[in-house]
Amino acid sequence: MTKKMSTHQAEEDRRNDEILIYLNGEIVPKAEAKVSVYDSGFMLGDGVWEGLRLYNGTWAFMDEHLNRLFEAAKAIDLDIGLDREGVENALLETQKANGMTTDAHARLMVTRGVKTRPFQHPSLSQQGPTMTIIMEHSRPNLPRPIKLATVPHIRGLPMTQDPKLNSHSKLNCILACIAAEKAGADEALMLDVNGFVNTTNACNFFIVRKGEVWTSTGDYCMNGITRQKVIDLCRENGIPVRERNYSLVDTYGAEEAFLTGTFGAQTPVGEIDGRQIGSGKMGPMTERIRGLYKSLIEKECA
Repeated sequence: MTKKMSTHQAEEDRRNDEILIYLNGEIVPKAEAKVSVYDSGFMLGDGVWEGLRLYNGTWAFMDEHLNRLFEAAKAIDLDIGLDREGVENALLETQKANGMTTDAHARLMVTRGVKTRPFQHPSLSQQGPTMTIIMEHSRPNLPRPIKLATVPHIRGLPMTQDPKLNSHSKLNCILACIAAEKAGADEALMLDVNGFVNTTNACNFFIVRKGEVWTSTGDYCMNGITRQKVIDLCRENGIPVRERNYSLVDTYGAEEAFLTGTFGAQTPVGEIDGRQIGSGKMGPMTERIRGLYKSLIEKECA
């Protein structure tokens, strides 16, 4: 049986046992980085987050990640407690404290903070936000293309929980991932409310058909920063790219499929619902886009 893996699988790095974590203005050892059981994030998933990646001493696309963080905080009426410069300084201070220069991943999280009583109403969060930055040495380690399984869980309508919001409330995606694992896959392929192919539980999803790159309309998924970079790179380099509705029939017949995300950049997909996609290996278009993205990162993080 093929060993289980995920899109965020990384090489083992013992340095992560001794990392320092930013917590509410202080940088503390991993073992001391603790939050209250009354924290809004722990209790209700009430918070927002961002993932960033460090290349050659520079956090790639930091401005866009911070834009999204502050936009999400505004959407849920959460005062982060720091301005943009303050958040950026916290990230850089944590990086410096850990001596990280490249191949690092940061998860920046902000919740509504500690509650006075264990109930839902946001007015019970009266002590200010909780902000933490977990920063790890992280080099992707994916020994084979990802296997996906289509699941019954969908990304919902904006009036329920807008899928464009990077919130701490990820149970829907976790249940989708569990269903995919039960079906023998690595992660889940999720449809939208109209039954069109949408996204995975953790990444944005693309297919390649007859020389064209397709992804969903973006109406029902996280509009990932890496997703947009891939779309832009295709347009700049004469690769036909379409944000459109397409079905599982279109997907099964694709020559290639790949995922995008901050951690893995572009991850090839070899199988969906037991059907081999293309050769089952990374295809030439995915490889080309990977090369273009690598060049973009080198320019961004020179």
